Amino acid sequence: MSKEENLECSFCGRKKAETDLLIAGMDAHICDKCIEQAHGIVEEEITEAKTSSLSKDLTLKKPKEIKNFLDQYIIGQDETKRSMAVAVYNHYKRLLQTKDDDEVEIEKSNIVLVGETGTGKTLVAKTIARMLNVPFSIVDATVLTQAGYVGEDVESILSRLLQTADYDVEKAQRGIVFIDEIDKIARKGDNPSITRDVSGEGVQQALLKLLEGTVVNVAPKGGRKHPEQKFVEVDTKEILFIAGGAFSGIERIISKRLNMQAVGFGASLDEDKVDEENMLQYIIPSDLKSFGLIPEIIGRLPVLSYMNPLDAKTLRAILTEPKNSIIKQYTKLFNMDDVNFIIEEEALNYIVSKAVEYKLGARGLRSLCEAIFTDAMFDLPSSDDKEFTVTKEYAESKLTKSALKKLRAAS
Repeated sequence: MSKEENLECSFCGRKKAETDLLIAGMDAHICDKCIEQAHGIVEEEITEAKTSSLSKDLTLKKPKEIKNFLDQYIIGQDETKRSMAVAVYNHYKRLLQTKDDDEVEIEKSNIVLVGETGTGKTLVAKTIARMLNVPFSIVDATVLTQAGYVGEDVESILSRLLQTADYDVEKAQRGIVFIDEIDKIARKGDNPSITRDVSGEGVQQALLKLLEGTVVNVAPKGGRKHPEQKFVEVDTKEILFIAGGAFSGIERIISKRLNMQAVGFGASLDEDKVDEENMLQYIIPSDLKSFGLIPEIIGRLPVLSYMNPLDAKTLRAILTEPKNSIIKQYTKLFNMDDVNFIIEEEALNYIVSKAVEYKLGARGLRSLCEAIFTDAMFDLPSSDDKEFTVTKEYAESKLTKSALKKLRAAS
């Protein structure tokens, strides 16, 4: 028997004749079967290490805990908070699942939020990202155009996320992207576009792969792509996309659909009356299609939720109740100058009544407060006064007609 035939694997003891390949080292040999087994062990260890590091970074809570956290910062919108809590919980459970042989692949739960401007769409997404401790970026869909046209490529969405994650690709690949003004890229007619629809249907088509999950070459610093540029590969499979939009005029589409359903033998007389003040609560995916979103993109945003319009009661609660409410913020600002800040109930009600009257929404509350408190914030740090009380009369004197006109024009 030759010396070569005497060679055996130092790990499993198989003779050279029993193996397909025997690789020699300094003082040992390893066969192809042991290499395969070792490779499997290494891959398993790397996957487990990634999952455990993800578990460490991710502050994952149950849906009820997520909603309770959102309740501290957002008033009302219970339906949206429940939908968001479940969708986010399921998405991050998907990230933390271990790889099994009989693995059932869980699909992504991308979300679309419909609601008037100033109802808190962005705030909901921001608050969830803060609680989960993941990178979060907001992008405006109105600046996106088809590749080759003036504007931003769809890939620029991921450049922002990379910047937020300090260019840590692993971290960015489990972040949240909020695409604002998604309604502004709706196609103008219900028929597919024959000509180029540069900032409408074309952008929706470009977003499809991104939302579903694909490996994208991203320019790390943003901007247009050019051949000499270095790219970063980002896999969007694990990124949660939340799209938000006001969808101005969609109420007419919902109303038309509901009126059609309420006619004929199939209509039920016992059905609840339609709440005409809040038509968005009846929204279904087909309404988004009628508005101008293509069916493929609606399919990739499976969770559809709506934001209720803000009434006087909700606006009053927004002023004082959340953890970081507007009045609490001003109280802290004045306290930093050792000034005791007091605002009377009548003054608060007056601010709310003006926000409702001028349709300024939640954003308008801060504008109104700024207009009322600016003079005091200018004078008090330099004076000896240690108390500032805001009465209804004081608020009225500061909110002149010209100030209100400016606020209304800015909203």
